[in-house]
This record gives sequence, structure tokens and C-alpha cells, in this order.
Amino acid sequence: MSKQKYKKRYESDSDSDSVDSAEEARKQDIKERDEFATRLKKRDEERTKNIAHPSDKRAHEEAAKRLKLETTDREKIIPMLRVQSRRKYLEKRKDDKLQELEADIADDEYLFEEEILTEREKRERQHKKELLKLAHEHEKARELEKVQRYHMPRDLGKDSAADYVEVDDLEKVPQAEQKKWEKDQMASAVFKFGAKDAVKKDEYELLLEDQIQFIQALQIPGIKDEKKEPELTESQKKKLSIEETKKSLPVFPFKDDLIQAVREHQILIIEGETGSGKTTQIPQYLHEAGFTKDNKKIGCTQPRRVAAMSVAARVAQEMGVKLGNEVGYAIRFEDCTSERTVIKYMTDGTLHSEFLSEPDLASYSVMIIDEAHERTLHTDILFGLVKDIARFRPDLKLLISSATLDVAKFSEFFDDAPMFQIPGRRFPVDIYYTKAPEADYVDACVVSVLQIHVTQALGDILVFLTGQDEIETCQELLQDRLRRLGSKVKELLILPVYANLPSDMQAKIFEPTPPGARKVVLATNIAETSLTIDNIIYVIDPGFAKQNHFNSRTGMESLMVVPISKASANQRAGRAGRVAAGKCFRLYTAWSYKHELEDNTIPEIQRINLGNAVLMLKALGINDLVHFDFLDPPPHETLVLALEQLYALGALNHHGELTKLGRRMAEFPVDPMMAKMLLASEKYKCAEEVVSICAMLSVNGAIFYRPKDKIIHADTARKNFNHPGGDHLSLLNVYNQWRDSDYSTQWCYENFIQYRSMKRARDVREQIVGLMQRVEIEMVSNPSETVDIRKAITAGYFYHIARLSKGGSYKTVKHNQTVTIHPNSSLFEELPRWVLYHELVFTTKEFMRQIVEIESKWLLEVAPHYYKQKELEDSTNKKMPKTVGRSTRTD
Repeated sequence: MSKQKYKKRYESDSDSDSVDSAEEARKQDIKERDEFATRLKKRDEERTKNIAHPSDKRAHEEAAKRLKLETTDREKIIPMLRVQSRRKYLEKRKDDKLQELEADIADDEYLFEEEILTEREKRERQHKKELLKLAHEHEKARELEKVQRYHMPRDLGKDSAADYVEVDDLEKVPQAEQKKWEKDQMASAVFKFGAKDAVKKDEYELLLEDQIQFIQALQIPGIKDEKKEPELTESQKKKLSIEETKKSLPVFPFKDDLIQAVREHQILIIEGETGSGKTTQIPQYLHEAGFTKDNKKIGCTQPRRVAAMSVAARVAQEMGVKLGNEVGYAIRFEDCTSERTVIKYMTDGTLHSEFLSEPDLASYSVMIIDEAHERTLHTDILFGLVKDIARFRPDLKLLISSATLDVAKFSEFFDDAPMFQIPGRRFPVDIYYTKAPEADYVDACVVSVLQIHVTQALGDILVFLTGQDEIETCQELLQDRLRRLGSKVKELLILPVYANLPSDMQAKIFEPTPPGARKVVLATNIAETSLTIDNIIYVIDPGFAKQNHFNSRTGMESLMVVPISKASANQRAGRAGRVAAGKCFRLYTAWSYKHELEDNTIPEIQRINLGNAVLMLKALGINDLVHFDFLDPPPHETLVLALEQLYALGALNHHGELTKLGRRMAEFPVDPMMAKMLLASEKYKCAEEVVSICAMLSVNGAIFYRPKDKIIHADTARKNFNHPGGDHLSLLNVYNQWRDSDYSTQWCYENFIQYRSMKRARDVREQIVGLMQRVEIEMVSNPSETVDIRKAITAGYFYHIARLSKGGSYKTVKHNQTVTIHPNSSLFEELPRWVLYHELVFTTKEFMRQIVEIESKWLLEVAPHYYKQKELEDSTNKKMPKTVGRSTRTD
């Protein structure tokens, strides 16, 4: 009986006997339900098929019958299998015979010249050539019969022109790109008549069916067109000594002119293609020319950690010294230099930190700002700082090195400094565009790689993708298709490179390709300028990259996939022309390149949070940030927000001047909020634990390893570390357990944790401990009091607070923005009332990453100037939902 029936019966009874009637109704309902269940069970039993146990005789008859049927089937199938096997054999035999004929003709022509042959032998050779020609024509005729959607571009000779039209009729109408794509999709969906199994294609033909149609649009001319050097074979390249390699670089002929220019001018803008040798050779030339006398150093900044480390290692090898002695590098939380270091490579952020202890850079005679065209935040700020220093230090030589043609802007900024151009080692590069837009550029990359591998001459391929997920997806698709092709194609080595990849795997991209094989490197935009990979002939450019964007109104930083600029596209294309004439396949149309891409990438200073940069400038005594000499000034709103945050953290006073707390915060090369958290650990007597949490947060993206074939095991192992207090304490658990296992590698493997990341976290922790001692904070441990640890975290990150609202989502207290707990969080199913998050990221929606549960009253304790009692009470006293789809916890 339903609830409605029960309700009606209950309401129809009189008031006096309502309770008895309800009881009787309930008993009646139970009785009816039991009877209904019995009837259902009986009906199911009747419908159940009873399988009786056959007797031995019956079983013998059944077995004999099956054997007879099996024999009959075998007699029918075997002749069919023989026919199919014969066809496959003949197909393979045809290919073998063709290869045999080609080899026979090649050997014959190599061994015997035309003049010494008899007439009969000449006729035989001609006959063989005719046979081979007919066989190839027959194959071409078979290809023409197939309806092919795409084809690879033909190789154009010197005098032939490409059949390319910049704007066709379809592009003149509105929404041209959409219509071209629709037309292309419709053309590929042609209905074909005929029996389905009339012609059975093998896997090789099926894989090449969905080719991408490229059109050659233009050619980047090679600088070495006039005087081409003979290309060296792999064996010859291996025999080249380091000295010969240095002499073969494009910068070598300009050595004396460059040194002379540096002596004559204080500031010099150097323009040189990536791979010309400017990063590795110029510091060595200046060292040999005597610029490192009187205990002076030559400094060279790089925008990326990987570049600083790899370049320093290469220069140390070339100079024949141990890395860390005469040649060293310094990056955040890692210093590989000594008192003997005369050439120092560093990240631009590290040079910022050096300004605090050495504002005039007195120990440097030459400072090289390399890869200036990347326009990172630190590089842009360095421009203003070094320009100011150069004015009162005439003996300091300043070199600004860039790989793009936009050097005139740098020259104008540095008081019309002279420009020195180094021609790159670049050969002509053919640029190809797709005929129609591609809907899935990752799949298009896979198809293009296979097309190049099958149809083009040997040479390595470089594919640009936006991040780790895309690279792993592309790698899996390529491996799957190559597995289906089997031995029909030559060997293809698939090598990924991205930030979280272990160093030994990253190094594989620089190893020489085995003879007869091809290498495909799947890289992020780090391969655009920072890394130079040898033997790249083909480049595939989907036209996208990841960029950080900071929204000053919401305070949210999002990593977005955005179209690249024309400058980046040309930089990528240039990768193909370093060792020989190359080809660049762009997976977008020429119209898109011309009308949709920006000329240059937006400088990082105009799109990210400036908190750390403003604190550093304030620590250097630069108070007037509005009139600071920026190459491109940041947005006013972002600058105001950074100042507001620093004031709320106590780093600035009401005059906008740096406080004592702010000066201590500036000593730490971390985000200002994390620096405040470290300093607050002194008050709450939990410095040891907070330092460990900071170290783990600094490598947060790459701690847990989650292989696709063991996802359940990895997730289970991760849950074992979860702490009810939140993710920060879970990370502390991971570090403490690893420390208790004596920093074991085996422990990391068993718990699906990346050993390299944990090792880096330990190094970072040691560096932070040294900085804590520098600002005179005693390292005290208090592991049992998790409340104090969470209060210390809240003292730094009180900006990042969210409270639970109706529906199970959260609202940020500052901007009232709807956010969600990240599924990887240990509190994903708990839904505490108040949470603190480490960062907001936008993927499919706004997620809070690395959260910890807090109490609202702590906010009044750590930031009474920022939160009002009434505001917190009003939000706390709001009626909370009783059920929100998952279990709800109360304070």
C-alpha cells in the first residue's frame, strides 16, 4: 500500500480511535506487502528454467553430437582460411618482390656502369625498370580509386610555385571558418555503395585514410641560402670535438666584433636566433677577454629553471671544469655556486633576491638578461632595476639578449642603446596550413605525425602541446596506432618533455636518434626558445599554449589555453630550420594566422598577481611604483590589489612604507601570504610543521603519482595519508612518514609518490630552515596541536576563506564568488562550514585546491583589522541546509 493510501485511511478515521486505526492500517499494509512478495517469488520460481542433471548415456550422446558438428565446421572453415592465407601471402609476396626488384636495380646500377654493359644486359636492365615503373603506376591507380579525404603536400622544386590562394571565395562571406569546417566535414561523410567486405583494407591503409590536407602558403627564407655548408652525417657529428662544435656555431665569427662592441658601449642589445650560441658562448668570450678580473663575475639570467641548469652544465663541460666551481647556477631553493664561480647562470627571480643583499650588483662586471623576448614578470622588473643601476655604475656592462625582431623596443627603452645582430643557423622552412579548421587538434597532431613518418624523408619531429595531460594523451594515441601498424613502418621513438617529468626522462630528448629511426618530441612551449633539440626537421604547431591570467576583481588565477601570438608561431617554425631545410605544419588556416592571432604575446606583468613583485620592490626602497620605469606598465587595478593585500598582511603601513614584518617577509622567495604563514609559526610554536607544509606546497603539483593502469591502487594509497583537518595536514603526514622511513625510495614506490618531488621538497625545506634562522625564528615542533598549525596557516591565508552555502557549494568571503572543493581534496565529502584554500584554479569550473578546515572565530584572532565580528556572526547564524547531497559537518 502506498503512502497516499495510508494517509487517506489515517485521515478518514475519527479522532477518538485514530491511533488504533492507524496501527491496524499499518498491520494490514505489512500483510498485503508480504502476500505480494510471496506471489512474486512464486511467479519467479515458475519462470525459472530447471536444469536437470543428464544421465551418463545422454552426456555421451551430446558429446558425440558436438564432436560431429565441430568436424563439419572445420571441414568448411579450413578451405576458406587457406584462401585468405593465400591472399595475404600473395600481398606480402608482392611487396617483397617489389623491394627485391628495386634493390636488384640499385645494386646493378651501383656495381656496373652503363658503358661496360652488353646490349643484352642493357635490355634486361631496361626491362626491369619498365616492370618497376608499371608496378608503381598500378599502385597509384589503386590509390586513385579510393576516396581520400586528405593528402600530404607535394615537395615543391626550386622553380615551381604553390597553388595557394590567400583568400578564397568562401573566406569572403561571414563566419567563413565555420562554413569551411562544415563543408569539409560534409565532404568526408560521403555515402559509399557496395558490399561491406568486397575490398578488405589492411590496418596501414585505414590509418592513412584520415589524412590532413595541408597547403603550402609561404617559405621562411634561410639565412644560409647563399653559402650552404655541407650537411654532416651522424658519424661525422659524433667525431666533432667540443672545440669544433663551438667553432661551428653562428656566433663564433663575430667573437672579436662582439667583444669590441661590449668594450665600447655600456648597454648592448643582442639579437640572435635561438641556437646561435649566444647563451653559452658570449659569457665564455667575455671571460677569456678579461672581464672576470679583480674577483668580478659574469651573470646571465634565464626565465626558466630547466634552462639555467642545462645551460650551466653545458658551459662547464665546454670549459672543462666541474659544475659549481668556475661555472655555476642559482635557482630558487638551490644554489650550485662557490667562491671560485666566475660565470653564474640564474633565474631572473634569483637575481631579484640578490638585489636585497647587493643593491648595486658590485660583484658583477657584466650582467646578461637573456631570453628578454619572453617578457616574464621578473624580467620586466629587472629591466627597470638594471637600467637604473647602469646610470650610476659606468663600469657595469649590460647585455640584453633577445631572439625576436622586436629589439627596437628594447633599444628605445634603454636610451637608444646600440643593437648587435647575430645571424642564426637557419635553413629555409616551408610553412603549411590546413585547408579547413581542425576540431580536435590533439588527434590532428597524431594523424600529422603518422603522415610525416610514412610519407616524408627521415628527420625528427617536434610537436608543441599545451601541457602534461595533452602530451600523455597524444603519446597513448600514437603508441596505440603504431602498435596496430606493427612492422610495416620504421621505428618511431616517442619522447615527452614537460616540467613534472623526471630529469632522466627529460634528458632523453637530447640523445641522438638511432640510424633508420625517427624521433618525435612532444613538448610544451619550453622548446620554443629555452631548449634547443638537434636534428629537428619537422614542426607541428596546433597554435595553442597555456597562460596564467589573474583576475583582480575576483582574486582568481586561472591557467588557460589560449591561441599563441604570431611571434611565437614564427619562433616555433624556426625550430625546423636549424640543421637542414625544414617544414612547419600549422594545424590552423592561413586566414586564422592573419586575422585571429595577436602580433606579440601579452607580457606576464599585465596578466598575473603582482604581490611578490611589489613586496620585492618595496624592500629595495622603491616606494613610487606608479612612476617606476616599466617597459609595459601593469594594470592599475592589479597594482592596487597587490598593495592592498600587503597592507592587510601587515607588510606595509598606512603610508605605504615597508614595516619590520614586511622586511622579514621579503627575505623569503615565496608568495607574501606563505611568508606571513612562516613568520606566524613563531607565535603558535609550530615552525617545524609549517616549514614542512610550505616545502610540500612548493612542489604540490607533482607529489602523487597516478598511473592510468593502477588508478585504484594509487587513490587508495593517497587516501591513507588523508587527515580530517585538511590537505595541508595530509601533506605534512606524507613528509613525516617519508622522513620516518629514512627518506626511502622504496617507500615512495609503494605509496605511489614521486621520489624526485619529495627529494626536492626536502631540499626546499632545508633552504627555508636556513632563511628562518636568518630572520631569527626558533625551530619549535608541536605535532600534536593541529589547531595551532591551522591557525598559523590562517594567519597568512586569511584572504583565501570560503564558507558553505546552500546546495553544497561554497562562497568566497571576500568576493562572494561560488567555488567548489577539488575532487582530490581529503575534505571533498566532508563539507565543513568554513574552509581556507591555498589557491583557486579554473578548469571546468572554479576549484579550491589544498584546503583546510578552520573556525570562524580564528579570523578575528589573526586578522581583526580585516574581519568584523558582526559579519562573521551573521554568516555563521544563517540557517544551514540539513542535507546537501553529502554528509555535512558542524563546527
